[in-house]
Parts: sequence; C-alpha cells; structure tokens
Amino acid sequence: MIKTISTFILIILHPVHVSLTSIDHVPGTDSLKVFVRMYFDDFLIDYRLNYTYDSIVVNSSQTNRFPEELMSKYLNDKINISVNNKQLKGKLLNMVLTDNEISSNLLFKTDKNPKSITIRNQIMTDLYNDQANMTIVRVSDFEEGVKLTPEKREQLFILK
Repeated sequence: MIKTISTFILIILHPVHVSLTSIDHVPGTDSLKVFVRMYFDDFLIDYRLNYTYDSIVVNSSQTNRFPEELMSKYLNDKINISVNNKQLKGKLLNMVLTDNEISSNLLFKTDKNPKSITIRNQIMTDLYNDQANMTIVRVSDFEEGVKLTPEKREQLFILK
C-alpha cells in the first residue's frame, strides 16, 4: 500500500516522462560524445526494476549520489549505439545531479567517417508507456532528432 501511494505521489510531482540524449561526432576523430539527461527519481525506479535492489541504490536516493560504475552499466545497457553496423560501448566521463535531474557525459570510440548510426534508446521504456526519449544525432552537417518511445525504441540514421 505504501509503495502504491509513493508511486502515485511521484507521478503527480512530475508527470512528464522524458529523457534527452544528444550524440555528437567529434570532427576529424574517432569519437562520439554522448550527453544524457533524465529525472533522477524516475531513473532510480527504472534501475530498481532492471537490476538487483541493494543498499547502494537505497543509499544513493538518500544522499543524491549514485555509483559511477552502476550508472555506466545502466547507460550502456539502455542506450545502444551502432556505427556502420558495429556495436559500440561507451565510457562514462562524468555525471552531475541537480534539482532531481541527472546529467551524464559518455565517450564512444568509433570510425572516423560514420556512414550510418543506429540508436536504440530504452531508458524507462519498460517503466512508463508514455516515455519519450528525445534523441539528437549530429555528424558534420547532418543533424536530426527523433522521439523514441516504448513502441519505437530504435532509429537508423543514414549519413550523407
């Protein structure tokens, strides 16, 4: 009963279920810089839904800190990036928590000249049926955004 009431209160406090992801190819390099922002309380619920519930997660909600290695795993599991049909793995550079929003920066190593990028963004898609994962891809002169949802989790970008 308490869990149900707590969930209801959280939904009332911020009924918008959205995350923002921007993916930028660094010109002349083999790197993608990825920025992710989401609500911290929603993230904690999604984390607990998908991973072992332990004291680290419970304490992080009380101290507004979350272990970087756990965040790195979560983001690599939830955001899949393939360049030229090759799956990439990101390295978490940093994360900042401010006003219930957690922002993370990651670095992905890739080809210097990407021809296609496939993004699969599953942040909170198993948690909320109205989840919107706004995703922007920038490579040279190419820039395109897409709204990924529980019904549409993946998008292929063909770069010119």
